[in-house]
Amino acid sequence: MKKLLAVLVVLLSLVVLAQEVIKIGAIFPLTGAAAATGVKIKYAVEVAQEIINGAYPEINLALAKSAGLPNLNGAKVQFVFADHQGNPELAMAEAERLIRNEKVVALIGCYQSSCTKPASQIAEKYGIPFVAGSSSSAALTERGLKWFFRIAPHDGMETVFFFNYLRYLNEKYNANIKRVAVVYIDNEYGVHAALMVKEKIKDFPEFSLVADVKYPVSATNVDIEVQKIKAAKPDAIFHASYIGDMTMFVKKYKEFNVVPKVVLSYCGGYQDPQFVVNLGKDADYFAGTNATTPALFAKMPILSKINEMYKAKSGVDIDGPTLEDFASALVIAEAINIAGTTEPEKILEVLKTHTFEAPYFVSEKIQFGSDGQNIYSASVMTQIFNGVYEAVWPEQYQTHEPVPQFPDWKKR
Repeated sequence: MKKLLAVLVVLLSLVVLAQEVIKIGAIFPLTGAAAATGVKIKYAVEVAQEIINGAYPEINLALAKSAGLPNLNGAKVQFVFADHQGNPELAMAEAERLIRNEKVVALIGCYQSSCTKPASQIAEKYGIPFVAGSSSSAALTERGLKWFFRIAPHDGMETVFFFNYLRYLNEKYNANIKRVAVVYIDNEYGVHAALMVKEKIKDFPEFSLVADVKYPVSATNVDIEVQKIKAAKPDAIFHASYIGDMTMFVKKYKEFNVVPKVVLSYCGGYQDPQFVVNLGKDADYFAGTNATTPALFAKMPILSKINEMYKAKSGVDIDGPTLEDFASALVIAEAINIAGTTEPEKILEVLKTHTFEAPYFVSEKIQFGSDGQNIYSASVMTQIFNGVYEAVWPEQYQTHEPVPQFPDWKKR
């Protein structure tokens, strides 16, 4: 009997030790073309980890009130980072390594939809939750996966948002926007965004698609693409591009004097504050959806505090995609805490049924539908003025009126 009790004590000790640190895999592009964004996302996830593991009673979030996960005896959370370098095959391999070798109980990532797709298939294979923050390809939540969840609006939702915004500009400002071009990178993110434009434009008969311009992932020169865009004479350009590509296009728009009325960007390069750093005044008047903007911080004190912690690490304000990946870290940790266990099926049940408070978003909450998509996904349309991302629509979040007509490059 004494031996049996001794064995039980050892086993219980091992359980307690196992609960002291709960590992969650975090797969992002920490090197490669999207490294600048990936590193900033890493900072945001580290801030989430600090909030979860520390005590921040001044931040009104469920896991900020006490150190660690209260329902697991104060267990700490560790986000184990992996670098997919923008390579889908590497994302898949890193997901498998994190699950098999690091023994993570869940995954978050991967920013680029082309990498999120295979990595989440691995999570599905092993039966552990995967919560994507900013990956926007609608196809990700159309696969019928059991274990996949996404916080950001998908590109189908963003496309409808774009067309409704153009309609708003036409109705309120008599912008006379009719001709639309879509410009996109040749990967999961870009190709699916373009597909959504071709599909959703059918519901907005006042607009016509006049140019469909795809460019390679490895593009170093976009002269031909920009000449095609200029020849089509679009009133509005929809961009699905990352920071390096978007910077390149803007420089060429200026060189070739491409002057549309509006340029709208999907979740990607435009939202990165580096866009303004790269382009200076030439970044002004570009627009796009964003989960947040510094102009909203004064109205949202919890977001302001999160940004304060984030900026201390990164040196810049938090942007929309980065905030969405921050949210993915908080949500998966809160789901584990509510489940009171790292048992995958119980975590899954929480993700499927719980409404998570998210006072750092304009929607203020997160809830996943049957397909894993956040049904409260919400963005604001932002436009850059004097280097500042201002909220221009919907009007209840407006911090600056939109300018519905690009000024000529020579008159800036």
